[in-house]
Amino acid sequence: MSILSENQIVDIKICGKILHDALLEVANSCHAGVSTAKIDQIAENAIIKAGARPSFKNYLVAGVGEYPSALCISINDEIVHGLPDKNRRLEDGDIVSLDLGAEYHGIYTDSAVTVPVGKVSAELSKLIDTTKTALELGIREATAGNHIGDIGVAVETKAKADGFEVIRDYVGHGIGTKPHMSPQIPNFGTAGRGEEIVEGMALAIEPMIVTGSPKTLVDSNGWTVKTADGSMAAHFEHTIVTIDGKPVVVT
Repeated sequence: MSILSENQIVDIKICGKILHDALLEVANSCHAGVSTAKIDQIAENAIIKAGARPSFKNYLVAGVGEYPSALCISINDEIVHGLPDKNRRLEDGDIVSLDLGAEYHGIYTDSAVTVPVGKVSAELSKLIDTTKTALELGIREATAGNHIGDIGVAVETKAKADGFEVIRDYVGHGIGTKPHMSPQIPNFGTAGRGEEIVEGMALAIEPMIVTGSPKTLVDSNGWTVKTADGSMAAHFEHTIVTIDGKPVVVT
C-alpha cells in the first residue's frame, strides 16, 4: 500500500500534471494514417521534455520480459498492453485506448483514455462515454472510510446499466513509490468490502469495459490483451490521492 507523505503528494501532483499534458498531446495525435509507433514516440518525448521518465518503458513483467515502449496503445478489441508498431496505422472508425505512465523524483502516476478516430458507431461512442463516466463514479467513492469494493460496485453498476460488461481479469492498483502496489482495485465488488481507503492513499482506478463477453486472451506477441469474442473495449484511468478525506485526481 502507498500512503504518501506531504512531500510525496507534492511530487505526485507534479508528476500527474506532466502525465496529463503528455496524454492530451498523445490523444490529439490520433488521426487516421498515423502509425502507432509514431504516437508512442510523441508520448515518450512529451514526458522526457517535461522532466519526467516514461515509467512503462523497460518495465519488467515476470514471465513476459521488459515492456519495449513508453505507451500502451490498444485498438478496437484490444483491451490493454497493446504494443506500438511502425507498420500499424490508425484507421477511421477505430477506437484507441492510450495507457501511459510517468515517474518523477521516485513517484509514479498512471493514466489512460480512449479516443475515437474519425467517425465511430453510436455503440462505440456510447462505450467510450460509459467508461469515462464509470471512472468518474468510481473515483467519487474513493473517500476516506470507504472501501475498495465501493469503487468496483460503482463502476460495474454503470457498465451493466448501459448494457456493457467489465473486465475481471485485469484491475486497477495502488501506486506511488512503485508503479504497481497493493491494493488491487477490481471494477466489480461488494460495497463495504476490501481494503479501507485512508488519508494519503494513492490509487490508480481504471475501468476496462467491453461490448461483449468479459473473457480475455493474450495475443501471440505475449503482451496485448484482447477480448476473447472480438468485441470492442474501452479503458479510462486516473491516478488519485485521498486528501482531506476526499479523492483528488492528479492526472
